[in-house]
Amino acid sequence: MMPRSTPANDTRPRFVVAVTAVQWLSEGTFEIRLERPDGFDFIPGQKISFVDGALRRDYTLLGPVDARELALCVRLVPDGLFSPRLSRARIGDRFQITAPFGYFTLKTSGRPAVFVATGTGIAPFVAFANSGARGFDLLHGVRTPAELYYRDILFIAARRYIPCISEAAGDGKIGPEGFGGRVDRFLSANYPDGEYDFFLCGRNEMIRDVTRVIDARFSGSRVFIEAYD
Repeated sequence: MMPRSTPANDTRPRFVVAVTAVQWLSEGTFEIRLERPDGFDFIPGQKISFVDGALRRDYTLLGPVDARELALCVRLVPDGLFSPRLSRARIGDRFQITAPFGYFTLKTSGRPAVFVATGTGIAPFVAFANSGARGFDLLHGVRTPAELYYRDILFIAARRYIPCISEAAGDGKIGPEGFGGRVDRFLSANYPDGEYDFFLCGRNEMIRDVTRVIDARFSGSRVFIEAYD
């Protein structure tokens, strides 16, 4: 997610918190944990902003909601505003964050829920699973299997967990449940017609392509979107 100017009228509370752990998940992605301030409550799917002067960057909280620490999944952007500093953080380093916010939360209707993520867009779905969501379908689009962060958690919680590996040769099966290709191609070729609740989180290009498939094939479905730049 790209940094943005903090609105002058942003009145959300801010906290200065210490780093408690940094763990690398892949060559370019890591999980960072922060101490949790007293009274810091959030809904699964909400995010926080790291703040530095007039700039900020948003990251989704992984949950669970009753955890003693705050956990975030961060992709290292070498020239990014915050991720290089976060990747080099030592235990005890302190950062300013905002109170939680956002509306990309789980909304159930009785229709099948289909979660679609690319890269670190998996974070809100980890939060849903960590807070008890079960029985959903999850398509996780990544370039290589090494980027399937939190696979064990999600595989247990999901009805179907489908890794979609874009750099695999051709479009086809990878193991018992994987797919060699992009998430929009899997959705177009492998889902029966019907009405679903789609939750899309990731890059704008994925959301554009998946939304086109939904418009063409799944009329009447609900669509919830969290776009990463």
